[in-house]
Amino acid sequence: MVDPLLPIRHPAQDFFICDFGDVIPKSDIASMEHPLFTLSTKPDNTIRHYEHNGNSVTIAPSAYGLATIHDKDVLIYCISQLMKGVNEAMDEAKARGDKEYFAPSRKVRFKAHDLLVTTNRQTSGQGYKLLKQAFERLAGTRLETDIKTNEQQIIKGFGLINDYEIIVEDPKTMRMVELEITLSEWLYNSVLGQEVLSINRDYFRLRKPIERRIYEIARKHCNKQKKWRIGIDNLHKKVGSSGSLRKFKETINHIVKYSHLPDYSVNLEQGNVIFSYTGKAIAEYNHNRPTLHPDTIEKARKILGRNYDVYSAEQEWLNFWETSGKQELTSPDGAFINFCKKRMGV
Repeated sequence: MVDPLLPIRHPAQDFFICDFGDVIPKSDIASMEHPLFTLSTKPDNTIRHYEHNGNSVTIAPSAYGLATIHDKDVLIYCISQLMKGVNEAMDEAKARGDKEYFAPSRKVRFKAHDLLVTTNRQTSGQGYKLLKQAFERLAGTRLETDIKTNEQQIIKGFGLINDYEIIVEDPKTMRMVELEITLSEWLYNSVLGQEVLSINRDYFRLRKPIERRIYEIARKHCNKQKKWRIGIDNLHKKVGSSGSLRKFKETINHIVKYSHLPDYSVNLEQGNVIFSYTGKAIAEYNHNRPTLHPDTIEKARKILGRNYDVYSAEQEWLNFWETSGKQELTSPDGAFINFCKKRMGV
């Protein structure tokens, strides 16, 4: 059985340690309410049109395909950093006795490695390659919508980000080091209007795109209510899944079975999906499982070679550890390295 959660890929570091301190990740409300991102793991070149409660949005792909919900990690990172800047500017204005504050620029500059660590992504060469592809899809995906942000309606075609620029590149590895992203005016307005919600950091451990989408809908609508109920047909529409209703029910049942959605428990009753706020993170989900040092992951990657995913090997090793009785390990790092060597016949 594949673990419903991604491993904590950087266990030696806390989330948001680089530029953010203890800032909690935040997402804009508009994209939590409406399905702006494809849930497909393959290039999606369909033009999508969505209408709900009098709002409409058309999402058109570029040659790279539609932006995915995993690409949204980039926006969450940028929004979180911008909100930090807005809050600091407001505090400074208040200290001066001013009602107006100087808003930060919609250009966000950051280190690629910080984003990868913060959002629990791979920091391998493949991780940087996937990040660049995310920028291309975010800049290329075009929206036309009448959804207001900060009381402003911008009816024109625009990208989720206006552009991105690689400021610094490592001459040896050709990897991005420092970047600058210009957010769309539409998204920037949502930050200035503080139309954002904090999300659980364990969101970045949800493996399936559809589960990430279900989480943000629960966060937007259930929030901290004891219960929020929605018909499964309506939820299926809000999620924006192109799969059948039968497949969608299987997804809900999977979440019910493993109870791995951050902050919420989920139940399915007579055609209704019921979310209950628990306030419980999923960081404890695997609290008894052995964790590996980042250096161990890098050593294992060299042993396994380019054609084998080190995180798949980690999952196989953890599954083996569970099925063999969850024995106490003196050195989890050493045990995992030996597991990899045996797999490769070393």
